[in-house]
Amino acid sequence: MDVKLAPDWKELLADEFSKEYFVDLVGFIREEYATRVIYPRAKNIFRALDECRFDDVRVVILGQDPYHGEGQANGMCFSVNDGVPFPPSLQNIFKEVHDDVGGPVPQSGNLDRWARQGVLLLNAVLTVRAGEAASHAGHGWEQFTDRVVEVISRRKSNVVYMLWGSYAQQKGAMIDPSQNCVLRTVHPSPLSAHRGFFGCRHFSKANDYLTVHGLQPIEW
Repeated sequence: MDVKLAPDWKELLADEFSKEYFVDLVGFIREEYATRVIYPRAKNIFRALDECRFDDVRVVILGQDPYHGEGQANGMCFSVNDGVPFPPSLQNIFKEVHDDVGGPVPQSGNLDRWARQGVLLLNAVLTVRAGEAASHAGHGWEQFTDRVVEVISRRKSNVVYMLWGSYAQQKGAMIDPSQNCVLRTVHPSPLSAHRGFFGCRHFSKANDYLTVHGLQPIEW
């Protein structure tokens, strides 16, 4: 696995690539791709960072690990490629967007359109074995993505963080809520969405915050 990142992220994260945990992670990931079916495709491992430049980040949505079903994971949390049926959590996200800010439910679950407006769709773990949820947890990705969140929180302010579920909320513990907008609720999974995700109005709240701080709102 070559570490091919957009130049701005590569410069900001350069110190990570020589650390022992990352060297070990690269070795593990290379072996996994060589011997198993792994998602997303190798070229899309860092796609969340490639599609959303550091300077453009206005909103951060944290996920856990990629979809493990065939053809689903595309390198950004909750996103799927054009033509792929919406997973349940994404269905619930679109329902809340519709109920919150209006507009029709989109035809595609590809969230490139969000990323290109400055929404970083970052999973904590960037790879997974086919059919085995969380199979690449605990191998180093969490440390790397913690560093991504840390870089954003140290170098940028007035960022909206959407932390859905306890896992994302723990990962976002380092974020300074006095310098940013931190929105917390349950995960959009069907198991929990009715306990607070529906009606959270995170999308309008994000845009209200961005507008107040002179930043362009997101076209959700």
